[in-house]
Amino acid sequence: MNEQKDVGIKEIPRLDKWIILSIQHLFAMFGATILVPLLTGLSPAVALVSSGLGTLAYLVITKGQIPAYLGSSFAFIMPIIAAISIGGPEGAMIGSFFAGLVYGIVALIIKATGVQWLMRLLPPIVVGPVIMVIGLGLAGVAIDMAMNDPVTESYSGLHFGVALFTLAVTVIASIFFRGFFGLIPILFGITAGYLFAAWRGIVDFSPVQEAAWIQAPDFLIPFVTYSPSMSIEIILIMVPIALVTLSEHIGDQMVLSKVAERNFVEKPGLHRSIFGDGIATVISSFLGGPPNTTYGENIGVVALTRVFSTFVIGGAAVLAITFGFVGKISALITTIPSAVMGGVSILLFGIIASNGMRMLIDNQVDIGRKRNLIISSVILIIGIGGAFIQVTDTIEVSGIALATVIGIVLNMILPGRDRVKTSAEMFEDMSEKKESSNDGAA
Repeated sequence: MNEQKDVGIKEIPRLDKWIILSIQHLFAMFGATILVPLLTGLSPAVALVSSGLGTLAYLVITKGQIPAYLGSSFAFIMPIIAAISIGGPEGAMIGSFFAGLVYGIVALIIKATGVQWLMRLLPPIVVGPVIMVIGLGLAGVAIDMAMNDPVTESYSGLHFGVALFTLAVTVIASIFFRGFFGLIPILFGITAGYLFAAWRGIVDFSPVQEAAWIQAPDFLIPFVTYSPSMSIEIILIMVPIALVTLSEHIGDQMVLSKVAERNFVEKPGLHRSIFGDGIATVISSFLGGPPNTTYGENIGVVALTRVFSTFVIGGAAVLAITFGFVGKISALITTIPSAVMGGVSILLFGIIASNGMRMLIDNQVDIGRKRNLIISSVILIIGIGGAFIQVTDTIEVSGIALATVIGIVLNMILPGRDRVKTSAEMFEDMSEKKESSNDGAA
């Protein structure tokens, strides 16, 4: 049987194949990337444009050597909502900008000193429970959108029925669809839920009819559309989340390295990939979009197709930017009922929490050890319980940010820390697992 030939990182596919492969990546990122702005009140069109521009910047900074796509980060959903409640969307952009700066600072330190200190600061026993807090902390948001009529803000059996139908289709697509279609269950769920909601009469199509085909998104540009103002409270809410997403970033780089059989952490270097991620988030903050992060969905597409070409990733980024300027598409996205988004969010937010648990399992963290049990327990209760520290009358550290800081402190002061593996050792372990898996399959 003939095996499909891999498409190399620097290889440019034939034009027709190039377009089709880029569209696959667009579909893979589309559902999740527009979900974040829809949940937070930001513009989906701006999110698409900032996602595309951020990905192109990332490819340039990493010298076109890492086939990664960047989209809206789920980890920042709650912080963005909190920031908007304090300083509006403009305030959230200020927080996003400083979160991107953290990436840049960490990249410079890694360039000078290596990555070991970051792995020691953010081991799985800290990051795993914090990721669980991110998912579980959003549970109420998902249920409210699923059960309540957004007009009356009270329980609606009709809306809950739409949400459950959307959830059911998403679950079926996740379990039974194979190949590329199995990578886009969110898109299937949203599409099916939207059609069902339209049939039940809760979709208003007037914005689509009124929108122009070519239309600039509602950008939020500092010193152009608004005058930025500093808010320490917003910075304290959003900046600590960058520490969590940094750990996720390292995990994504290790997975990509395993899939491509090239150690991206060493070359072009983790400092370049982290810096690229930070620049993408800064670009997004200058336009009014949510922070960006490398997308597991697109890593899945790379693993499935064995197409590693960064030109294909760049093509998807150009398509995303183009879609952001198509007014009809942007208007169509805004007509998606909250019940539909609530349905997919029930699954997605649960998956975020489960991924935190998976991080503990994959890294063989022994929760039976008192040290690990204490750290994880305190992080979960502090984060989900809504604890906060009132710094001044207007500044408080709360939720995920407080849980992250306390988790880091506990990990540093409690005795019995495990030795942290180097990036080379982690890559070697993953390669050995892959080889043993292949031997077993043979």
